[in-house]
Amino acid sequence: MQFFRPLSTVKAITFDLDDTLYNNEPIIQQAEEALRLHIGKHHPRAATLNAKQWKRLKVDSIANNPLLASDMGKLRLTVLRMALSEDFGLSVSDNEPHAELDAAVKRCFDCFYDARSNFTLADEVHNTLATLAQCMPLVAITNGNVNAKKVGIDKYFKHIYHASVKRRMKPARDMFDEASHALNLPPQHILHVGDNLQKDVYAAINAGFQSAWFACNRPMQLHKEPVSVLPHIVLDNLAELSVFAR
Repeated sequence: MQFFRPLSTVKAITFDLDDTLYNNEPIIQQAEEALRLHIGKHHPRAATLNAKQWKRLKVDSIANNPLLASDMGKLRLTVLRMALSEDFGLSVSDNEPHAELDAAVKRCFDCFYDARSNFTLADEVHNTLATLAQCMPLVAITNGNVNAKKVGIDKYFKHIYHASVKRRMKPARDMFDEASHALNLPPQHILHVGDNLQKDVYAAINAGFQSAWFACNRPMQLHKEPVSVLPHIVLDNLAELSVFAR
């Protein structure tokens, strides 16, 4: 553990999830492949779309509704609906309700979402969260949409906040402010743990939180990261957080 700023008493801890508690990239790749196979089997026209065309649908969706940029679930549902529309004789821009199309979109989304949350966390993560949860409230703050219950970590958290059309994604401070209010604690007594120096460290400090930098998906070399503000502490491993258990 390396200190860069003095720490006030830590009375609660908030956690980023993706790439902090687990390496997210291979999980997403697994989920994308499951979705690709599902679409290939059930939706021949959508299956012909290449990566550039999928990206264009995503860009167009956000252009039509910028709030979708903060909601990965609704964004994916919107993109899938556009992609599958022609399989049901509709135009890509047709937003009218269509029972068969909407059911197909949901099956595609469920396929992805189920695979996206189909992994097991390391024992060290469970042990650390369990130890901390016995001593202080924990809150999850994530830009992603992992199913914390399926992964088996929901039991550790008092609250789990996902970025959405109503909660701007980090580095916006919406979820930090919501966590501080829900915990009824001043932000200077909350420590946020995350892997991203902009979306976690900068965002937490901007919201008045203390910050701990920890990335499980890459070598932690601060001089190679896009640093705009230093964290309070840098962790060598998550288990070091147990020092705050009391």
